[in-house]
Amino acid sequence: MAAPTPGAGVSLKPEYFPEALDCRAEGIWFEVHPENYMVEGGPRLAWLQAVAEQHPLSLHGVALSLASPAPPDAAHLARWRALVERLNPFLVSEHLAWSRHQGHYYPDLLPVPRTTAALQAVVDNVNRVQDVLGRRLAVENPSHYLALAEHRHGEPEFLDSLCRRTGCGLLLDLNNLYISAHNLGFDARACLAGFPFDAVMEIHLAGHTVDPGEGEGEDEGALLIDSHDAPVAEPVWSLYRAVIERAGPRPTLIERDGNLPAFDVLLAERQRAQQLLSREGAGHVRSDPG
Repeated sequence: MAAPTPGAGVSLKPEYFPEALDCRAEGIWFEVHPENYMVEGGPRLAWLQAVAEQHPLSLHGVALSLASPAPPDAAHLARWRALVERLNPFLVSEHLAWSRHQGHYYPDLLPVPRTTAALQAVVDNVNRVQDVLGRRLAVENPSHYLALAEHRHGEPEFLDSLCRRTGCGLLLDLNNLYISAHNLGFDARACLAGFPFDAVMEIHLAGHTVDPGEGEGEDEGALLIDSHDAPVAEPVWSLYRAVIERAGPRPTLIERDGNLPAFDVLLAERQRAQQLLSREGAGHVRSDPG
């Protein structure tokens, strides 16, 4: 399926299947974690196939462990390929993180020091994934909760090198960037100044929470958690406006994984992104000398 005109989508959960199937909102698309659908059949896969026949679909992986020194699990990657062939998504993506080491699997997306050796390992793994899937992969910038002394490259530089060496794209998660800037004490807008926007294939917007053991609020230096269980915060919306004003419209997801609201409430939040995309898209068309 060709990429949709840059519009706003939402995370698709089983609770939303009937409403998603019938939804006709302008520019709507849906994203799922493929790990939940790597099966031969059953009602959930049937529903997803029905939605994919009506709307653009994106697959956002959580278990390829791209930053592991070992290659992605071959059986898992084969199931990924089968699902891609079945659903024909317009985009596939995965996280710059690791979750598997020496046969052990961890239920989290763990950070990687941005070293030259780590870059080579990620390059090798991204190339393997793209070769098997036959698709360009979008790699997501991670959330950070502690400073790693081993970093040798800034994040924009690391991601730019990854794109140039593999031909992959990027998934720019602005909530991750905001959380990382807050937790580590750097300027999110300054980080964006050096970001390789030409490679951005998708943008994620999500909500976050304050670690209850780390103070009462964001202004008191509390740790922020990328929880995906709350509405998008205003500072993240501000970063989003700045990005699309500079880089132009990109397919944008309202990412929600917990504390799920009613579908119409999620659509109302998604409409805010859609309005910004439509406005900026019109502006970019008008300013095009061609």
